[in-house]
Amino acid sequence: MLRLSSLYRFPMKSAIGEPLQQARLDGLGLAGDRRWMLVDADNGRFLTQRAFSQMSQLSARWNDAGGLTLSAAGLPTLEVPLPDPDTHLRGTFVWGAPMHVPDAGDEAAEWLSGFLGKACRLVHVPDHRARDIPGSLLPEEKVGFADGYPLLLIGQASLDDLSKRVGRPLEMLRFRPNLVVEGSEAYAEDGWKRIRIGGIEFSVAKGCSRCILTTIDPATGERNADREPLTTLKTYREREGEVYFGQNLINRSAGVLEVGMEVEVLE
Repeated sequence: MLRLSSLYRFPMKSAIGEPLQQARLDGLGLAGDRRWMLVDADNGRFLTQRAFSQMSQLSARWNDAGGLTLSAAGLPTLEVPLPDPDTHLRGTFVWGAPMHVPDAGDEAAEWLSGFLGKACRLVHVPDHRARDIPGSLLPEEKVGFADGYPLLLIGQASLDDLSKRVGRPLEMLRFRPNLVVEGSEAYAEDGWKRIRIGGIEFSVAKGCSRCILTTIDPATGERNADREPLTTLKTYREREGEVYFGQNLINRSAGVLEVGMEVEVLE
């Protein structure tokens, strides 16, 4: 039997992931997932571990009111309230898609600029300011600050196979999935088109192309000198210049997921 073995939420794009036993799904994927993002204070460009690997050591926990709790070694904890969705808007973009989203204020910006060593601002995406999913023709298909799609799924067997090929155990969190499924064969998820978990249906949109971020150790923030696992993935998971690992999903309804739920492959 296939089962949901892990759930992860990433409240801030590129910050530490948050393991969950239960999670609510809304119109943008997991509630609270990638609804916050750091942007360059000067030009609005979004900031991630690709350029600032220390973000892997930044804890940004979502709370029930939608706000954020920031913490990092050597810094006091900061509670950031949910900003007004329609004031203090700041222009930014995610992979070319323009967005106008509320700024979280000066206190959060000063805290995060001190942590990052670069002038930045913290922004939030309310539901009505989400962007269209790339290539979608359906107006209701929206995504927040995730790279392209609301959810990412990886099979545990796929990671186990990759770890064997690399020659050392790899952490699932370096691939930043929302859903981990166990009980399938390695890379079985590549062939799925529709699945159901706990009564909620998901469309499997496309494979997830991977980047240099996967070479950052999530525990230390250090880049692997051998560029693993990207080096190994390129030997057998590369297509048309892109390296794929995991599958992007779109949830077709709201609901609740819980670790241990059965996963059904519908198509």
